Amino acid sequence: MTPAALFDLKRMVSRSLCCLLPVAAALITSSPAFAHSENGAAIDFAGGFTHPIFGPDHVIAMVAVGLWGAFLGMPAIWLLPVVFPLVMAVAGAFGVLGVPLPGVEIGIALSAIALGGMVAFAARPPLWIAAVLVGAFAIFHGHAHGTELPVGADAIAYSMGFVIATGMLHVSGIAFGALSRWPAGRVAVRTAGAVIAVIGFAYLVRVI
Repeated sequence: MTPAALFDLKRMVSRSLCCLLPVAAALITSSPAFAHSENGAAIDFAGGFTHPIFGPDHVIAMVAVGLWGAFLGMPAIWLLPVVFPLVMAVAGAFGVLGVPLPGVEIGIALSAIALGGMVAFAARPPLWIAAVLVGAFAIFHGHAHGTELPVGADAIAYSMGFVIATGMLHVSGIAFGALSRWPAGRVAVRTAGAVIAVIGFAYLVRVI
C-alpha cells in the first residue's frame, strides 16, 4: 500500500473516532426505560467487560477478526480491529435506544462462520471489502450488547467495558495469528479459523 493510501486510511479512522462523540451523547441521554433487563448482572464497567467474554458466540467472532487481520498483514492488522469496535459502539447505541434489528442472533452466528471461513480458506480480498465485511458483522454484535444493557446501568461505563473487552479479544486473535509467519503456524491459524466457522455453524443450527 502506498503512503498516500495509508494516510487516507488513517484519516478515515480519525473521522470514525469523531463519529463516536454523538454516540456517546446518545448513550448519556438515553433513558434506562429503553434498555432490556439482565437480572443479576453487574450494571457498570465490569458488567460490560464480562458481557462479550462470557458469550462464546461473541468471543469466537472477535478472535476471528484479530486472526484475519494478522493473516492479511499491514494495514489490515490494525484497521480491522479498529473498524469492528467503532461500528459496534454505534450499533450498541441504537440497541440501547430500542431501535429494532431483525436476525441479530443469526447475524452473530454468521459472523463466526464467515470470518472463520476467511481465515480457514486464506481469503485475501481487497482491504475495503474486508473492512466492510467486518463492520457489517459488528452491527449485530454491537446491537446485541446495547439491547442487553441492564436497567439502571451506567451506559457509558458499560459500553466502555464491552469495547475494551472486544479490543482484548482482537489482540488475542492477532497474537495467535502472528504464527502465520511460519508454515506450521499458518496451518495452525487456518485450522483455528475452520474451528471458529464450525462453532459458528453449530450456533446457527442451535446445536450449542
